[in-house]
Amino acid sequence: MVPIILVLLLALILFGAGFALKALWWIAIAVLVVWLLGFVVRPAGGGGKRGRWYRW
Repeated sequence: MVPIILVLLLALILFGAGFALKALWWIAIAVLVVWLLGFVVRPAGGGGKRGRWYRW
C-alpha cells in the first residue's frame, strides 16, 4: 500500500511541477513580447540614453 501511495504522490508532484513550468514559460514569453514592444513603441520625447523606455 505504501509504494502505491508514494508513486501517486510522485506523480502528483511531477504533474504540479510540469504545470508550473508550463505556466512560467507562458509568463516568460509574455514578458519577452512586452520587452520587444518597448523597443518598437517608444514614448515621444523620452529622456535618457537613446530613448530607452526602461530605467536600467
